[in-house]
Amino acid sequence: MLNKYARAFFTRVLTPFAAFLLRRGVSPDAVTLIGTAGVMAGALIFFPRGEFFWGTIVITLFVFSDLVDGNMARQAGISSRWGAFLDSTLDRVADGAIFGGFALWYAGKGDDNVLCAVAIFCLASGQVVSYTKARGESIGLPVAVNGLIERAERLVISLVAAGLAGLHAFGVPGIQVLLPIALWIVAVGSAVTLGQRVVTVRRESAEADAAAAAQGGGATT
Repeated sequence: MLNKYARAFFTRVLTPFAAFLLRRGVSPDAVTLIGTAGVMAGALIFFPRGEFFWGTIVITLFVFSDLVDGNMARQAGISSRWGAFLDSTLDRVADGAIFGGFALWYAGKGDDNVLCAVAIFCLASGQVVSYTKARGESIGLPVAVNGLIERAERLVISLVAAGLAGLHAFGVPGIQVLLPIALWIVAVGSAVTLGQRVVTVRRESAEADAAAAAQGGGATT
């Protein structure tokens, strides 16, 4: 849901920066790689140590590369299947690092096996939600459904909660409870979204098969 509106807004805001990078000879692929590396560093260095505020700051600085690289490619007229593939693949890597960082915290000093399992479920379900759309589209289906919690929602909910929870280190009492709440919301929302996409693919595939059968039957009469 956020993808539709937030992406358009930030694309407009980041267009001048994308043009600046192009003038400096930076390639969209380089921005994709650097952005992913920055997100991974922020998630896997800070989150496992419970430094959620600073980890979120670092991740936020780099996560916008997902919008900048595509903007650069469009401005330069070099959009390609390879760029789209690289961007989508590294998105999965970055998401895995974020929820993996949460899981490492709860498996270690966070000392909460249930929340560790919830974080792992968020990681896995997010990957599967993305896979269902990609797989459905690869067999010729539109997968026309706006899921309850897609990638943008997963990132906003989890990172905002993590950043606020990190204020506990600065003396804000009780605020660390926001991260567990966010992880549960993302977990439940991802499960619902997965169900929405599976149901949609099942319906669309049945309709496509019926249409193909009707065309085949008409050709033999």
